[in-house]
Amino acid sequence: MFGLFPKAATPTSGAIGAQLQGVTHAVLGTEITAAPAAGQQEALLGCGCFWGAEKGFWRLPGVVTTAVGYAGGAVQDPSYDQVCSGRTGHAEVVRVVWDSERLHFSDLLKLFWECHDPTQGNRQGNDRGSQYRSAIFVNDPSLLQLAEASRLSYAACLASKGFGAITTEIASDMPLFYAEAYHQQYLAKPGSRPYCSAQPTGYGLEDFPGADYRLPASVWTAYDWSVPHCVLRGDNTPILLR
Repeated sequence: MFGLFPKAATPTSGAIGAQLQGVTHAVLGTEITAAPAAGQQEALLGCGCFWGAEKGFWRLPGVVTTAVGYAGGAVQDPSYDQVCSGRTGHAEVVRVVWDSERLHFSDLLKLFWECHDPTQGNRQGNDRGSQYRSAIFVNDPSLLQLAEASRLSYAACLASKGFGAITTEIASDMPLFYAEAYHQQYLAKPGSRPYCSAQPTGYGLEDFPGADYRLPASVWTAYDWSVPHCVLRGDNTPILLR
């Protein structure tokens, strides 16, 4: 079973996890299943279809590696087809590992909240089912506190704009089961079908208790949530700091 263990080697789960050991990221060149090293942290983030969501996160300066998988369900080592059936309870998530000196969790939360609509419940755009729900899974109490604080801040923003309640699931210590190899960095691979189900609200996450934004404004100009399928139109390579 895969858990978030920053001070120990990260185990893999089942056949898929074992097959991905030693596999390098298609864009970043880092091992996608490696445990966080000293000075690194990780989180699992669900924002609809994980193809587009993963690309959004791997482009952020300071991200060490990303991978996609399934979390928040009851079945051990599920397959993609099982998750898509809606009977396992898993959400499609992106595992993000980042350098905590260069990047703060609040930067990742800014991208998380802004890249999709967290009020849509068990869907994102035309994709429907519990696997597409909005979710944040962490193992560090400080990260959990930041996630909750950011949710309160963004909920107030969206409510003032006429949106409904945020439905994002926030929880600790959820096991991750890696998705099949062909899903990993899918949008960076030759022959991939450009697809992203995210439906951004168009409103930004502002300051909130505990926030420590470290990325300059120039980074966020690489994302234009007013443009349909913004993530698909952007480059695959990481955003360069100016």
